[in-house]
Amino acid sequence: MKKIEFREKRFFPAVCITAALLFIMGFFIYKKVINPYKEKPHVRIGLILDGDQATPYSENFYNALSEVERVYKGRVRTIIRSNVTVDDEENVIKDLVSEKCDIIITNSYGFGDVAKKMAKKFPEIEFIQATQSNADKKAVRNYHTFMGRIYEGRYIAGQVAGRKLQELIDKRKIDEDEAVAGYVAAYPYPEVISGFTAFYLGMKDQCPAATMKVKYANTWSSYQKEYDIAEELINEGCVIISQHSDTTGPAVACEDATDHTVYHVGYNQSMTGVAPTTSLVSTKINWTPYLVSAVGAVLSGHEIEADIDGRVNGNDSGAGFDKDWVRMLDIKSTIAAPGTEKMVADSIAAFRKGKIHVFKGNYKGVDPDNPDDKIDLNKEYIENKKCSAPSFHYIIDGIEADD
Repeated sequence: MKKIEFREKRFFPAVCITAALLFIMGFFIYKKVINPYKEKPHVRIGLILDGDQATPYSENFYNALSEVERVYKGRVRTIIRSNVTVDDEENVIKDLVSEKCDIIITNSYGFGDVAKKMAKKFPEIEFIQATQSNADKKAVRNYHTFMGRIYEGRYIAGQVAGRKLQELIDKRKIDEDEAVAGYVAAYPYPEVISGFTAFYLGMKDQCPAATMKVKYANTWSSYQKEYDIAEELINEGCVIISQHSDTTGPAVACEDATDHTVYHVGYNQSMTGVAPTTSLVSTKINWTPYLVSAVGAVLSGHEIEADIDGRVNGNDSGAGFDKDWVRMLDIKSTIAAPGTEKMVADSIAAFRKGKIHVFKGNYKGVDPDNPDDKIDLNKEYIENKKCSAPSFHYIIDGIEADD
């Protein structure tokens, strides 16, 4: 009995020690591997932009980070690198790493592959990429993507344009076959194609006779090229010009038109300052809600996606009018068709309730890169179903697009 009693006394302390060691090891693994986040008193943010404050798209990121600094006053420092090219991106990221940034934000689709690669190399830094679709939480935990559902804003912008076209037809200022819009597009990417298709479908909702011509600039931010393309479209008879490009060139071209009045629908910023007599409305992605939440998550020691108010899929996040990630800007009521403001308000409310189905109707389309890939929109195409970046890439009936 004494031997047994002696062994029992030795056995229980050993179990306790082993359990304690396992607990400590488990806690260490949880903190370092499973839950690598910890609260931070302050963070340093690196922002990499393909433009600068002179380009509306990049200016929106300046503005969003200014709001982040206001919300977390004294806890955030921002380092901005502007006019970065894809070839320079890796070196700029290394520079921001040496500056001890906790978060690195990149704003151009072309930056995504390098940003993801560098995120894997520097797992202690959170990398946030706008307008990409390559997030993979299992492969790279600290790489995140996000984007607003801008097709919602473009659809409403198209409604504003279509309502104006219908007013011009009704007042016999143009014939139905003259209800032609022109669209200055950056590249034939799905993001751009999705956007101008949504614009066109919104236009058709208000003006069934409307058609559209698209010309590609093959650049995001050349003022002169965008101006010249808009001028070409105007000379070809377009009476409304819209754009998915980053400068005010198309708006100024509309304001400068002399042969006939040409109205403009903008993107990224209000264009009323440069086109006071022709700008109908603009739309933009509001980057602020995501960035405020993401930075707050890092400060609080949370996983970023846990604090995002939007549709989250792995490390990718998106939202639309429902979460204020998309906005309409400056309806010019003095030149917009009667009833435009109410129509816009009603459409925003309908989007928030999920009642507008943009990519649906009696239209057929073809992938410009693969003629064998066709679509029939009698069966609705659900945009942003799998990721925040747009994916619709078909040229549908009624749109004439350059090769």
